[in-house]
Amino acid sequence: MAKRVKCIVLSGNGTNCEMEMAYACKLGGADEVDIVHISELIYGLRRLDSYHFLNLPGGFLDGDDLGAAKAGANRIKYARVKDTSERLYDQLLKFIKQGKLILGICNGFQLMVKAGLLPGFNRDFETQTVTLTYNDSGRFEDRWVCLKINPNSPCIFTKGMERVYLPVRHGEGKFIPRDEKILKRLHEDGLVVVQYSDEHFQQPTMTYPLNPNGSVDAIAGICDESGRLFGMMPHPEAYLYYTNHPRWTRERLPEEGEGILFFRNAITYIRETLL
Repeated sequence: MAKRVKCIVLSGNGTNCEMEMAYACKLGGADEVDIVHISELIYGLRRLDSYHFLNLPGGFLDGDDLGAAKAGANRIKYARVKDTSERLYDQLLKFIKQGKLILGICNGFQLMVKAGLLPGFNRDFETQTVTLTYNDSGRFEDRWVCLKINPNSPCIFTKGMERVYLPVRHGEGKFIPRDEKILKRLHEDGLVVVQYSDEHFQQPTMTYPLNPNGSVDAIAGICDESGRLFGMMPHPEAYLYYTNHPRWTRERLPEEGEGILFFRNAITYIRETLL
């Protein structure tokens, strides 16, 4: 019997995009997709070892108390699996060591950076070096944005992609590195995967509202050095069909939405590398 690609989409404590993300995994070619409440992992009812691809969806973990996803990041880092001495984060680190994939979208991206999973320099996945904070506009931004994709990035999820048009919906999406050294290394190592761009998808932009939050160097998403851990603020799972597009009644569009490509790339990589 052929081996099956198994995806887990984490839910609970304020996530609200888990169903869309699970559906995107299915459209991308996954054989099995489970939406799993984090308590199931903490109580030992499920284990990350059973899966190939971890999805961290958007939402408002813990009401964004302490800052977006900070409480959620602490829960994953310090919670112990029931009746064991094992941290849930130990499972996560083992998952990464096994060469598996992690995708964080919006609140999931915020969780990844605040837990230290991204950018994960020198395979240090516990030290936070960047953050995502309040938009320069001082308000929640819900709009579609043009995104330029770095062709030199090692990112698995954006293979073969040059540009994409996706929605953002967040109040704390401004990307800030700890210092200039971190920013320089992100660029030098090709870890800046996605940037907010002008309307022609040519140049990164700091102009509002094309850059909806004021992110440093227009950074919308980054990956780790392996390209297997990736986080971004825009929502690919929100553009799966042409009818999701804001101009679908006025433009001729492919039936398939551009967001599926991120998930298809991930599933293809798993089939070719992990199975």
